[in-house]
Amino acid sequence: MNNTMRLLFSLLLTGLLQTGTASAAEKPLVYFGVSLRFHPITLYERYQPMLDYLTRNTPFRFELKVGRDYRETLRFLQEGKTDVVSIGDGGLMKGILLAGGVPFVKPLNTEGKPYYRSCFIVPENSPIRTLKEVRGKRLALGYHHSTAGNLMPRYLLQQNGIKLNSLRSVTNLRHHSEVARAVLKGEYDVGVVKESTARRFSRQGLRVLYCSEELPSIPLLVGRNAPKELAPAITKALVRLDRQKPEHRKIMETWDMEYQQGFVPVQGAEYRRLIGKFRSRPLGCGSGCHK
Repeated sequence: MNNTMRLLFSLLLTGLLQTGTASAAEKPLVYFGVSLRFHPITLYERYQPMLDYLTRNTPFRFELKVGRDYRETLRFLQEGKTDVVSIGDGGLMKGILLAGGVPFVKPLNTEGKPYYRSCFIVPENSPIRTLKEVRGKRLALGYHHSTAGNLMPRYLLQQNGIKLNSLRSVTNLRHHSEVARAVLKGEYDVGVVKESTARRFSRQGLRVLYCSEELPSIPLLVGRNAPKELAPAITKALVRLDRQKPEHRKIMETWDMEYQQGFVPVQGAEYRRLIGKFRSRPLGCGSGCHK
């Protein structure tokens, strides 16, 4: 890593990247937390345009604060060092249960719906045609605390009468893309990823074998000590964007791929069912088996 990269990385981690105009500097500062799940420059490119938009369209000024991993990102939220976070699929349940984050707005998918699914994938030329045929095969799951990559596939296997010990091997990898690439390389017979990842890699030779029911999409979380006006202000600014309008699509085209289709408000306790699955024994990711 050269000196320029080291400087940028340091700025990202300490939340010192400044955004907005002189007038924006007069607004109350809000720290927007993300974990370092991409290269620092990629992370900045994916999130800073959205934060600039929020700075222009809310009474707040937004700056990135990057955690080295999801644990640090959650700790920042819990300690009030960040006010709102994009935690991703891997840290959502712990973000709600442990860090006290409250879901308030969620992204739409490419079909304009606020849902996503957990999908089993196989190589395009695989002889496996049904979930029942996964028995005896090498299975790659996502991160231990991932809803789509680990929690849901355990339920789906159990619902279809497939015990984990009937598989040749079960391995947890860190990222959905890593799972997809490993299946493509033939390192595993079957993998489980988010539907958006399955679609992206279908062009490279993967086939969807089986998908879960629709799950509420991964929301932004607001901290319990954040200004009470923050979540409504962010929601208003994001929900007004309509992907059917060319001028709005242009605004969102440089944002993270998960956020380019627009947003809707979270309705009531719609994540309660996922929390129940997370806490359940023996299959839940929060039951203690992954500590």
